[in-house]
Amino acid sequence: MKNLLKADQAGDDKAIPGLGSIARESLQERVYQELARSLMHGVFAAGQVLRMQALADTLQVSIMPVREALARLVSEQALEMMPNRSTRVPLITPDRLEDLARVRCLIEGELVRLATPKTDAVTLQSLRDMTAACEAAFQKPLDDEQVSVTSGLNYQFHFTVYGMAGSDVLLPIVRSLWMQSGPFVRASALVYGRNPSLTAVHHHWALIEALAAGDAEAAVEALHADITQSFNLLRSDIAEGEGDD
Repeated sequence: MKNLLKADQAGDDKAIPGLGSIARESLQERVYQELARSLMHGVFAAGQVLRMQALADTLQVSIMPVREALARLVSEQALEMMPNRSTRVPLITPDRLEDLARVRCLIEGELVRLATPKTDAVTLQSLRDMTAACEAAFQKPLDDEQVSVTSGLNYQFHFTVYGMAGSDVLLPIVRSLWMQSGPFVRASALVYGRNPSLTAVHHHWALIEALAAGDAEAAVEALHADITQSFNLLRSDIAEGEGDD
């Protein structure tokens, strides 16, 4: 027994198997979260190549946590690895648009359905304020910075609604979908910018009205219309571009 105690005491100062470095893992997680947030807020454009050194310099970290964050985002299909081992934001294609639109309508529609009976007056007013701010943002010239502003407000609006649903299972799924579709939302904002007659937040107002009335079916319908309008704009834009060729 004494020998066993001595052996245990002798190992007190050694690294304990199974426990990692908290500081290191926290840094990796922070880099991942910042890149994920940037994708969801439309900071990166579809097709944009993400260079590790530039990201590391911007985030003021070493290459290692950036490399691991990019690998994680590739595994989640938010980014893709190129044959030359560089990483880029996926291109916009009709098939990818169709797939993302369909799944987003299914998952996010269910969250809206769950959120409708839980909506309160304070949250409704917050949603109105966000929509008014987004509407005002779309009135300004949509350069790269302003597009990120509108995308960020759009994200805030949607996730405020989804948060009311109280589903710890569905929210991470939606977050993954938004990482994949954030660059597409950015692209659709640019299309809105080129067509002043289009209203980007019309369906947000309809969704708020449905939530206020406690009408889950109307709320889901407004959400579906919001999602499909943006994706349809991109489909049309792609088709016009192919026609110009």
